Amino acid sequence: MRILIIEDDLDTATFVKSRLEEKCFAVDIETDGNLGLRAARTNDYDLILVDYNLPSRNGFSIISEIRSAEDKRRVHTPIIMISVIGEIPHKVEGFTMGADDYVTKPFFFDELFARIQAILRRPNVRKESVFKVDDLTLDTNRQKVIRGNESVYLTRKEFALLEYLLRNEGMVVSRGMITEHVWDMNVDPFSNTIEMHILNLRKKIDRTAKSKLIHSIPGRGYKIDIAK
Repeated sequence: MRILIIEDDLDTATFVKSRLEEKCFAVDIETDGNLGLRAARTNDYDLILVDYNLPSRNGFSIISEIRSAEDKRRVHTPIIMISVIGEIPHKVEGFTMGADDYVTKPFFFDELFARIQAILRRPNVRKESVFKVDDLTLDTNRQKVIRGNESVYLTRKEFALLEYLLRNEGMVVSRGMITEHVWDMNVDPFSNTIEMHILNLRKKIDRTAKSKLIHSIPGRGYKIDIAK
């Protein structure tokens, strides 16, 4: 899953990014309000963290613009506002603008992550935490993958890629869709990193199994399914 952090305090942004990446999220950072809004309009994020005090435009303005977008995917993107301002009227205004939650600085990462998880568990955002296809099981909460009776070790990026395929079980996902949801904006679109990660996943998931689950669809992309 992919998260956008719009935060001009680079120390805070990089700390949260590194901790979220430990949880297998892809994370982009923007430190300017206008650039953050452009990223939110351009890319398909699963959740946005936005600070209130930003160069160019404040967090309320960003939230208002996102909620008024014509693209329905982005209109409903969950947003958590982060601010040093803890007064109730300011929080109320944030919720009125369309924030799904409000976190006051300074904060503990564990609390922020618990709030992120709570939002992503909502039915219209994330319906499942355990995914199963054939004898393959992926548990996002426990960060575990099992094929048959054996535990499978995956890198963080391999785990995120497998999770995205499983969330779209039976559907063909293009290279662009994978890039959009599993990698951050720094990925080289001309590299073969996706192909290499797919190859590594196959080696770990399909190599010794009777049924192959990860399939290439020529000219279209990839899918995970019992039958090709």
